[in-house]
Amino acid sequence: MERSLRRRGFTAVAGADEAGRGACAGPLVAAACVLPAGRRGRVPGLADSKLLTAASRDRVHDEIVARAVAWSVVVIPVADLDARGMHVTNLEALRRAVCALDPAADYVLTDGFPVPGLGRPNLAVWKGDRVAACVAAASVLAKVARDRIMLDLHERFPQYDFAVHKGYTTEAHTAALERHGPCPEHRSRFVNVVRAREAHIRGAHIREAHSRAAHADRELQLTGPGGMVDDGGMRPVSGEPR
Repeated sequence: MERSLRRRGFTAVAGADEAGRGACAGPLVAAACVLPAGRRGRVPGLADSKLLTAASRDRVHDEIVARAVAWSVVVIPVADLDARGMHVTNLEALRRAVCALDPAADYVLTDGFPVPGLGRPNLAVWKGDRVAACVAAASVLAKVARDRIMLDLHERFPQYDFAVHKGYTTEAHTAALERHGPCPEHRSRFVNVVRAREAHIRGAHIREAHSRAAHADRELQLTGPGGMVDDGGMRPVSGEPR
């Protein structure tokens, strides 16, 4: 696909893709990449990032960085995703990644859906990370960058095990959400996060009510029904200091 575009005069063909769109925790990361023409642009082992092991992605990532004519990575924090919504911020992230390329791209291929406002010719390619090398390269850059962020978040919030599931919804992640409630890196627009937050709040209220009831029971046992201190029937012998 890139060769076909170059034959039509588009020298710098960029691919753009994102990672983390479907996760319920952690940032969204978008990347763009322009690979060189010819043999140098054929990155060993390059494929859709989802088809590669973590070790393979790291190796391919380093090859891309070493060979690329231009590449960029943009990170959108959870607060922005919650405030503006996934689709809006996803498009913005891809635009920012493309605009950050230096030198600039002549043509842009995006994965799956069109991205308006790129300011240059572009085409949305179905499964672009499997049919266009530059899109596959962008997918690897975005995925590796995001995975590294999630490893850092695992150090801050080890109870969720972000190092394993990278913020996506799994049985283990769901169980951790139900046990601990959401942390600041969970996306508040996701149904499972909302449900976990509400359950955690209800649980906190129930625990507080039980605590208050238990405290009232202890007070009643100490004071007795008449409000006087219950000393168990013990009285001092006359003349002894009370």
